[in-house]
Parts: sequence; structure tokens; C-alpha cells
Amino acid sequence: MTELGVNIDHVATVRQARRTYEPDPVWAAVEAHLGGADGITVHLREDRRHIQDADVRRLRELTHIKLNLEMAATDEMVALACELRPEMAMLVPEGRHEITTEGGLDIVAQEARLKQVVSRLADAGIMTSVFIDARIEQVEAAARIGARVCEIHTGPYAHAFHSRGRDAEVPAVIAELDKIRLSGQAIRELGMRFNAGHALNYVNVQPVAALAGIRELHIGHAIVSRAIFSGMREAVREMKRLIREASAQKP
Repeated sequence: MTELGVNIDHVATVRQARRTYEPDPVWAAVEAHLGGADGITVHLREDRRHIQDADVRRLRELTHIKLNLEMAATDEMVALACELRPEMAMLVPEGRHEITTEGGLDIVAQEARLKQVVSRLADAGIMTSVFIDARIEQVEAAARIGARVCEIHTGPYAHAFHSRGRDAEVPAVIAELDKIRLSGQAIRELGMRFNAGHALNYVNVQPVAALAGIRELHIGHAIVSRAIFSGMREAVREMKRLIREASAQKP
């Protein structure tokens, strides 16, 4: 069964719009858990645009399901992760001017430094994931630096799905999905876990969830958006239902 990690960053985005205390991301994490989430994901950005240090500390203390900390591979973030020890730390690229993460981490271009970061996290008992594009050379580099998990960037697939009439059977969508599938196969052959995420929503998630060997999907914006109308618990429950249906179709 493919697991669901719920990213609650944008609950904090709403709070930070007023620089106040509500809505509380920790409350959102509890509601996501009650809706069936298998894990909680937060991205502590260097500019602290949404999630704050105090949020991560409270989530580490109060969350009863696994915590995945998305982070840039900086000394500051590595030190914080080693202190708080989330179940998983996911290394992502980060740009100050981007609205959201716009592409995968280029491991090939910074292999030596990232290997040191992964080693520090592993010494603290933290499983390290890397967020990468669906490219075999990046998968192979992830294995060389010691990453235990690869999360494949599903943004190009989601964009193709949306721009081609939300039709999973058009060639452009099939081509993007095939890149994810082949990358996932390589990840598993190299002994790592195959996760995926970014821009997945209620209409495009099932073809990805049905891929062989996929371990976790990390989804945030779509769930938080749906939660505005139906509540976090129900929004997570519906996403879990879609994933469960797709998982049942796996060979």
C-alpha cells in the first residue's frame, strides 16, 4: 500500500499572512493524522516564509506519525535536523525568489558536498531522502552519496496532465509518467526507496500511485486547498481513498 505524507506548509502560509497564531500547523498535522495520513512533511525554508523553527520543534514533540523535514543542504539546516532528529530529512534545492520548489536537486553537480551532508544526517540516525528530477544520472548519483530514499519530482507530469486536457492517455502525459516509472525502477534496483511528489492532486494522483514499487507520495497544496472547503480530515481521507484504489491495481 502506497503511503501518504501530507505537507502542511501552506497552513502556515495562511497564518503568516497575518503574522498571527492561527491556523496552527500542529493542529493541521493532528487532523491529517486522524484522516489517515502516514506522515507529515514540512519545509523549513531559509527565509522562513511559512513554517517556523518553533513549528518544527512542536511537531517533533507532538506528532505521532513520522515527520519528514524538507530542507536545503546548508550547515544551519543540517545542524537543526541533527538536533531534532526527524524520521526523514529530504534535501531539496531552494531559491529565494521561487514560489515553490521548481525542480529537482542537481546531485551530479555537487556530489562531494552532498555526500558529506548525507553522512552527517546518517550519523544522527536520520534517513536521508533526495528530491530529484526523473533522470537516471541523478538516481545513480543519489546512490553514490548514500541517500536511502529518492523522491521523484512529479511536477512535469502534473503540468502535462493539466495542459493536455487532464487526459492520462495522451502521449505527452504517458511520456512523463514513463520517465517516473523508469526512474523508480532504477531507484529500487540500486536498493533505495522510491517516493514521489510535487503538484499531485485529486485528478492526477492515481496513475502515479499505481506505479510498481512506489513507497510514499508527498502531497500538500491540493490537500490544504481541499481542506478549506471540506476540512483537513476529510481532504486527507479522500486522497487516501484514491491512493488505495490505485494501489489495488498494481501488478
